Amino acid sequence: MSRPPLIELIAGPTASGKSALAMARAREIGAVILNADSQQLYADLRVLTARPSIEDETEIEHRLYGVADAGEAWSVGRWSRAVMPILSELAEAGRPALLVGGTGLYFSALTKGLADIPDVPVEVRDTVEQAFDAEGEAAFRSRLSTLDPQAAQRIEMGDRQRLIRAMAVATHTGRALSEWSSDTTPLLAPGSWTGSVVEPDRAALYDRGNRRVESMIEHGALDEVQALLRRNLDPTLPAMKAVGVRELSAHLGGSISRDDAIAATQQATRNYAKRQLTWFRNQTADWPRAA
Repeated sequence: MSRPPLIELIAGPTASGKSALAMARAREIGAVILNADSQQLYADLRVLTARPSIEDETEIEHRLYGVADAGEAWSVGRWSRAVMPILSELAEAGRPALLVGGTGLYFSALTKGLADIPDVPVEVRDTVEQAFDAEGEAAFRSRLSTLDPQAAQRIEMGDRQRLIRAMAVATHTGRALSEWSSDTTPLLAPGSWTGSVVEPDRAALYDRGNRRVESMIEHGALDEVQALLRRNLDPTLPAMKAVGVRELSAHLGGSISRDDAIAATQQATRNYAKRQLTWFRNQTADWPRAA
């Protein structure tokens, strides 16, 4: 009988229960859990990003959680350069690895390859976002079709984030994102991994997200955001864009009430989960699903 792959990928939207599933699976096969979530990289955001608890990290070895400072800007490339040596180390030791998270680009880099796309300046992306909002999706998509017809055809209706990304890259580099993306080699060899997506019923997912935000508030999320604000960090840093930072910052600055900040964070969480669901349905349609 052939040996099963030592690498398992467990993807899913925020609040889907993927971390609990990973813990159960790690106990079963003696695996190390590796972070594949861009927000859980940051040490400053344990509460707000619902990182695994200290108890879970004590019971099962976890890697790449809380390894970055909020003042750093980790990209998918930097994460890839960090995770691959760990996977090699575990493979040499014959230890299974579970990569768990909600950042689709991390899983795409592993299984499809990482395109060496130049960084798009913030001002370019902001201009493209403003154009999308002013033009509407239909007109924006029509304009994108002249720069990147493959992306315009491939990207699902309502996927604002990916449409803006495609337009920003084409505008900044003069080359279609589809062309950049074709110049890739998967980081993981075919047959060396298995993947699954945790995809609960949407109503149940949103309810979990709402309750998670309430729990975060009870366990110090406001203190966490206040500590970030005291550092006067660049607002364009990834950590400062984490779900809930903007909403809770508004309350701490006195512009909205605590209840309104909680409601806004819950809405932002639902929006984020919806974008993640859309991404995984489009990009990992052939992966098995778990509720």
